[in-house]
Amino acid sequence: MQRAVSVVARLGFRLQAIPPALCHPLSCAQEVLRRTPLYDFHLAHGGKMVAFAGWSLPVQYRDSHTDSHLHTRQHCSLFDVSHMLQGTLSLFTNEAGGILDDLIVTNTSEGHLYVVSNAGCWEKDLALMQDKVRELQNQGRDVGLEVLDNALLALQGPTAAQVLQAGVADDLRKLPFMTSAVMEVFGVSGCRVTRCGYTGEDGVEISVPVAGAVHLATALLKNPEVKLAGLAARDSLRLEAGLCLYGNDIDEHTTPVEGSLSWTLGKRRRAAMDFPGAKVIVPQLKGKVQRRRVGLMCEGAPMRAHSPILNMEGTKIGTVTSGCPSPSLKKNVAMGYVPCEYSRPGTMLLVEVRRKQQMAVVSKMPFVPTNYYTLK
Repeated sequence: MQRAVSVVARLGFRLQAIPPALCHPLSCAQEVLRRTPLYDFHLAHGGKMVAFAGWSLPVQYRDSHTDSHLHTRQHCSLFDVSHMLQGTLSLFTNEAGGILDDLIVTNTSEGHLYVVSNAGCWEKDLALMQDKVRELQNQGRDVGLEVLDNALLALQGPTAAQVLQAGVADDLRKLPFMTSAVMEVFGVSGCRVTRCGYTGEDGVEISVPVAGAVHLATALLKNPEVKLAGLAARDSLRLEAGLCLYGNDIDEHTTPVEGSLSWTLGKRRRAAMDFPGAKVIVPQLKGKVQRRRVGLMCEGAPMRAHSPILNMEGTKIGTVTSGCPSPSLKKNVAMGYVPCEYSRPGTMLLVEVRRKQQMAVVSKMPFVPTNYYTLK
C-alpha cells in the first residue's frame, strides 16, 4: 500500500524581499491587488504600501530602511510573509536544466509535504503540481493536493527566539534551523513554527490561521525588542546573506550549478537522475559551466541590477543581478554572473555604474556571516 502524501501549496506569495525599484506605489488606476490578512494592521502602523506581484505589501514603516535593517541585525524585526511555510530549499527545474522556481518544502510528522512557492510563480507551480498529482493518481498512487491560505509572520534577528519563547510552551532550544513544530503561540492555536528565515539571522517563521494573525502580530510588537520591517530591509538583509531573489538572480535560463545552488541536489537524485533537466545539470556538477553567480564588492556608487560587469581590459563579461549599499558593512555589495575564469574570490573586475567604470572585487558570500541556530 502506498503511503498517502498530501501536498499542500500555500496560495499567496513567498515574500522574498523585492528591490524598491521593482515595487510600485499604489494608485487607484492600478488593478485591484490582493491583500494579506495584515493589510489594515500595516496601514495602522504607518506601512508604506507598494504593489508587488499582484499584492499590496509594506516596503517600509515609519523607520528608515537602514534603521530597520540594522535593528534586525542587532535585535529582531517582524515581517509579513503571509503564505510561507519554511523547510528545505528545493527547486523545480525544466528539461533544459533551468530553474522554474526555488521552493520551500517541509516534510511534516503528519505525513504531508508543505510546498511554498514564490509570489510570481505560484500559478505555474500549482499547475505543475496538479498535473503531477493527476499523473500519479492515474498510476494508482494515493496522492492529493490541498491548497491552504494562512498568514505567515517572520520574526528575524538575534533576540527572536527569546521574544517568542515567552509565548510558547515548547522549548525553542530543541528547534534547530530548518525544523518545524505545531504549537500554540501567544494564545493562538494551530501555528506551525519553523526555525528559518531570509535574512541570514536566527529567527522563525510562524504559519498562523488568518483569524489569529493580527492578534499574534500585536502580541509580538508589545516586546520592545520587536519592530516592524518591510520589503526594503528584507532585500538588503537577504543580499548581505548571499541569498537569491527569483526572477533576478535565478530564473528559467539558470541552472542550479550556474546559480551556485548545487547543494540543493541530494545524492540520491544525482545518482538516479530522475528529475527534469538531470541530463544537463548532473554533467555540470562533474565538469565546468560557462558562468557562475558570484558576489561583488565595491566603493563609490552602488551597483544595481543590470549594471554591466567588465574585465580589466574593458570587455563586458557579465551582468549584475542584484545590488545595494550594505548597511552593515558600509560598502556596496552585489551579485551577478561571470565566466568561470573570473569567478575566483579576489579577482578584480570593473562594473559600469551611471556610465562610469569603477573597480569591483569578486567576494565570497555571504557578505555578512550568517547566524542560523544549530544544535551543538
